[in-house]
This record gives sequence, structure tokens and C-alpha cells, in this order.
Amino acid sequence: MGKTSGSEELDSICIVGGGTAGWMAAAALAQRLGRSTTRVFLVESDEIGTVGVGEATLPHIRSFNEGLGIDEAAFMRATEATFKLGIEFRDWGKLGDRYTHPFGDYGRMEDGLSFHHLWLRLRSHGSPCRLDDYSYAVRMAEENRFTRPQTDPGTLQSSFGYAYQFDSTLYGRFLRDRAVSAGIERVEGRIVDWTLDGGTGHVTSIQLADGRSVAADLYVDCSGFRGLLIEGALETGYENWQDWLPCDRALAVPSEVRRPLPPYTQATARSAGWQWRIPLQHRTGNGYVYCSEFVDEESAREELLSNLDSPALADPRQLRFTTGRRRKFWNKNVVALGLAGGFLEPLESTSIHLVQEGIAELIELFPDRDFHPGDESEYNRRMALNFERVRDFLLLHYVATERSDTEMWRYFRAMRLPDSLEEKIEAWRHRGHVVAYEFGVFLPPSWIAVFMGQNVLPRSYDCRAERLPIDALRYRMKSVREDVSKAVGATPAHESFISACGAASESSAAHVRTNPYDL
Repeated sequence: MGKTSGSEELDSICIVGGGTAGWMAAAALAQRLGRSTTRVFLVESDEIGTVGVGEATLPHIRSFNEGLGIDEAAFMRATEATFKLGIEFRDWGKLGDRYTHPFGDYGRMEDGLSFHHLWLRLRSHGSPCRLDDYSYAVRMAEENRFTRPQTDPGTLQSSFGYAYQFDSTLYGRFLRDRAVSAGIERVEGRIVDWTLDGGTGHVTSIQLADGRSVAADLYVDCSGFRGLLIEGALETGYENWQDWLPCDRALAVPSEVRRPLPPYTQATARSAGWQWRIPLQHRTGNGYVYCSEFVDEESAREELLSNLDSPALADPRQLRFTTGRRRKFWNKNVVALGLAGGFLEPLESTSIHLVQEGIAELIELFPDRDFHPGDESEYNRRMALNFERVRDFLLLHYVATERSDTEMWRYFRAMRLPDSLEEKIEAWRHRGHVVAYEFGVFLPPSWIAVFMGQNVLPRSYDCRAERLPIDALRYRMKSVREDVSKAVGATPAHESFISACGAASESSAAHVRTNPYDL
């Protein structure tokens, strides 16, 4: 874990704050440190509430859970989870549009040629078929069906991944129980002050409201937007991205379950932002992420409530945030995770993933008591790239649009883009090429889904798509569509699969009131 011969391992690690980020870090550190003598403890206060950082997730959460030895069915029962095949976007390219960003591929790669080039050639010959018609994941989602992917890479049924939609507060509690069972100490207390080393500037201890002083070698700051240590103690600074992502408010409200339960999250573009819909077993999560410069709170509240598809279970709760990231995620002996490290709106369900990424990088670059500056620099480089590439992907949704019907959409139409995104868009427009990243969660099929779904078509396609005569190409593409339709027809309904695999829970009113506002 990044140690060199003769280095001294950490005596203790303090995780500041619970919630999803804190207990993810605690559970992961308990697993990775194993029989190490390093003491790991978490400080949180029942007096301080938590902000749910996400109900909808990306497929990477499965590897995190599997690494902890978590049984999928037990986890889903405990968190009221449903399966997730992707995100359906409505009204983004233009009003009336609808497409799905799936966790999977379109068709099959042909001799190193991405499938979308074949589709573009077929389209140039008048084919009315959607790119979505060649995606097993999209077609399953549209028909509210689900099954796990097959392991044989030669089958159509192996061409997708999946994630979960769950109650993030229940997930935090689920991980807390596992972490405590694995030896993580939970310290109840509200942090009111800290002390710094006069020479190194490291945090040497934190003081609790009851007078206790707690010391550790490494502090993992999961204190939410406050950034209690990363900002309060170390004054790390914040890189504000509101010029690019100006939404700064969210209204969240739970509503009653509406069946059938779709295996996807929904994101609908609105006048000054977008509305999410996340189906869980015991309730539906809803919210409106918006820009306060373009709409007032009362109007946003009315727009949200008037677009619910089931009765609300509570009054909307407002959250305020500033999109961006800390200038350093790792500063001296403090590493910031979750909202303490930065915030990007949950349009593509990246909040929990960025926590997971921060934990994975920390474990790979795990410090010893010398805190080698190279480890800190590399961690910050990797996390900055992860945040910036998510930023660019989110921004693509707003700027790849034909909409100009409200002030917000006109703002995006006139925006000067980050160079990194401008280059990505130009490579796509030129010949349908998606530049691959070393670091970054979204692979080419994700970018293709948004480009195509929002009507940004390349000026040309790869010339290798011309190798087949057009009639042979039509036949081959028809066969793919038929294979997809046949496979979907043999796939069970989403809720039936949840029950059959033992993941169904006994929902209760108490569960509904756990934390109905999670984003």
C-alpha cells in the first residue's frame, strides 16, 4: 500500500463524519488493512444531519461491494434497492426528445470498428432505426425487464453492466454495521476545534464539544460541504465551476411508489435545470436541480411538484451547493472524500462513484508516517482528472442542445467551453471519434449515447464502414435488431427478478421516513 522498506505504518486513522462517504471509507479501510495494527475510528455526531450524496449509482459500485464480500441480495433488501441499467433523458436535445444512456454497448464491434459507424452508414441510406434498437440494455430498460449479464463475452447478453438505485442513508447504516463488526470504532462527538503542528502544518488533534481531544496520524474528511478539516483547518481553497455548471440549488421530495418499477433513473430537462426520478422498492426519489439565477425557489417548487407522477410523501427540502472541487483533495495529513472534496450535480449518478474512486486511490497510494509528497501530488492529479472529466461529461448534456426556449438554455448556447470538452466535441463532429481517457469513469459508449441522443451527429463516419455492400450491411444490422428483440422477450420483468433473486424487502412506513431527501 505505497510503503517502502523501513517506513513506519500509520498508528491511527480518524474518519471525520459518517454518512455514506464516511462509512464507505470505514468499511473499505477495515477490509484493506486486515490484520494491521493501525487503529481506524470514525467520529460523528447524532446532532448533525447528513446529506444523501446519491441514490442512483454507476456499475462500479458492484466491485466495491464485492470487494467487501457483500451479498447482493442482502444488500438490496437492506437498502430497498432496485436494479439500474442506465439513465433515461427527456427533453435535452430538444423538447419531446427521449433517449437512454445505457450501461453497455451498442451492437458489436466489427474488426476493430465501433458499431456506431455502421449505424451512421445505414442511416445515410435512409434507415429509420434508432441506435437504441441495437442495445440490449436500452431495450430491457424500455420494457421494464432485467437480468444479470452473462459471463461469456461472445453473447449478446454479456454486452451490458448494471448498477443500483438505493436509499443512501440505509446504505450508510448497512456499511456502518459491517465496519463496526470488523473492528472500526465509532466515536460519538461534535468537533468544535483542532490543533495544527507548528512545523509541518499537519492536523495533530481534534477537540470535541464535551472537552475530549482525539488524535490520529491521518484524517479522512467526510464532513460534507463544510470541509471541516480540509478547508476549516487547512484552508485548502475551492475551485469554483459555476460558470460552467451554474445550477446551485436542489429541491428534493419523496413520492409514493408507482409500478411497474423501471430499472433506470430518469432525468428530465426543465426550464432552469433538470428533474430526477429514482424508483426504489419503498418510495420514489424526486428532485429538481436548478439555477437560482434563472428561477426563484417558489417557482422551482411548483414546477417540481406539478411534474410528480405519484403523490408526494413530504414537503420539498432545499439544498444549496457550489459546483467545483477543492484545490487539493489530499493536503498534508488530511484527505477529503465526498462533499468535503467537491460537488458535481448528480445528473449522471457520479457522487458515490467519486467517493469510491477517492477511497481506491487512497488505498493504492496509502501513506506511511513520513507522508511522502509524491503520493499526495499523484493522488491530487488523479482525482483532479476524475472530477474534471465528469464535469465535461455533465456539461456536454447542457451544451449539446437545440433548446433556446428559456434563459438558462440560451446561457448554455452562448457558453465558451473548457478546452478539454471543445476538443472532445470537435473530434466527434469531425469523424465520430471519441477520445479515450486514462483516468475518467465514462467510456466511449457513454459519450456516444449522449452525442447521438442529443442529435449531435458526426460529419462523416469511418471509411471502414464501407467494406460491406449496403445490402449485406442491412441484413447484418437487421439480424442484430432481431437478436436484441428475441433476447429482451426472454428476459424477466424487473420486479419479478428482484423477488426471484431474494432481493425484495418488506417495505414499511418507517423506511419511507428514514431520509426521504437523498439525491
